Amino acid sequence: MEFGISNSDIKVVRRNSPGTKREDWCNWPEMNFDEMDSTLNVQMFIQQTIRKDPSNVTAILTPPKGQDEAVWKYEHLRQFCMELNGLAVLLQRECDPAICSQMAATEQWIYLCAAHKNPKECTAIDYIRHTLDGAACLLTNNKYFPSRISIKDASVAKLGSVCRRVYRIFSHAYFNHKNLFDEFERKTHLCRRFTLFVIKYNLMIRDHLIIPKFDDIGLQNISVEQQQHVEPVDLLNETTCGVGAV
Repeated sequence: MEFGISNSDIKVVRRNSPGTKREDWCNWPEMNFDEMDSTLNVQMFIQQTIRKDPSNVTAILTPPKGQDEAVWKYEHLRQFCMELNGLAVLLQRECDPAICSQMAATEQWIYLCAAHKNPKECTAIDYIRHTLDGAACLLTNNKYFPSRISIKDASVAKLGSVCRRVYRIFSHAYFNHKNLFDEFERKTHLCRRFTLFVIKYNLMIRDHLIIPKFDDIGLQNISVEQQQHVEPVDLLNETTCGVGAV
């Protein structure tokens, strides 16, 4: 008598074991969102959709039916910050402190680093590191984000300032390290996705979205009121004023 094991009897372990080869990394069957029985289900769903097609930014930003919007925005911002570490590593090839002595995009936009007791100028690469470190500290702070399944309105209000600072990493790369920006964007489509994200959820005003490559994103769906929307000032004492912005 022969005994067989059906596919339904095989337990799929959705984690990368030590020694996993590059081609096998995260290479497990897709799941429907309703099947993701975990407090990390939103993160799992977002990452699964990205792996399927990173260029389909509309699909990646489309939440499952009934998904809490605050949690959806929060999890996406966590994901953006994780992926941006890849751009930060890439920028270390040529973002020399001796050359990029200020965190600048164009001549009009020079940013002060809010990671210090008193905001001050940092070299661009240090600003990028400080920004990603600060974002990680805030987004994993149990005081503001104690849960992955529900988020208070007061905590959601802090996401806007993180978005503004994170966007500056993209803008510095675009205006000062265009070849590296294009190399990263071709693989990840991360800046395009981020731009659509902040427009869709009113997390930045369009005047601060200065990368011309994505001028067309979301315009057909954005009202004048949405374009003028400004997130409230948060605990990081943020001001936005062009040269010297923090």
